[in-house]
Amino acid sequence: MAEVDVVFRKFDGRLHRRAVEIHLGEDEWGTWLGVPVGTEVHYVAAGVTRADEHRGVRLIPHDGWYTPLFFAPTRNLEMYCDITAPAVWSGREQVTIVDLDLDVIRTHRGRVTLLDEDEFAAHQVSYGYPAEVVTRAAEAAQQVLAACRARAEPFGTHYRTWLERV
Repeated sequence: MAEVDVVFRKFDGRLHRRAVEIHLGEDEWGTWLGVPVGTEVHYVAAGVTRADEHRGVRLIPHDGWYTPLFFAPTRNLEMYCDITAPAVWSGREQVTIVDLDLDVIRTHRGRVTLLDEDEFAAHQVSYGYPAEVVTRAAEAAQQVLAACRARAEPFGTHYRTWLERV
């Protein structure tokens, strides 16, 4: 299985976080990447590297303003979804994603929450988000919230077939 360098940046281009994940395959929803236990995640702004303690699987959608990471039941969170600009691939070896601050989480018990609205509002000013970016990110957050609550795919249980491969 091929490795993929997953690079998250902020809107101003600064490196936000980075990890090497495993290309699992593609389906109608997008490209699925495996995150085995021990995968190192580099949080650049904080100057911290940590190893994942739980298996996960990331979806890079074909198009869409979100990038979810689903976790095995060993972690309290079932899903952490970054609201992002659409991913940009450099070949099959690297994907770059611009993090637009908003996040949607879902616990394994089904609680769904929108996070970081304050950060999103502050960065609209400090980074000068264009009106279209603000609109698309806010719409994506609402769509992801609704899909998570309804367990509509790809936010239902489909990810489990990919998670089994990690």
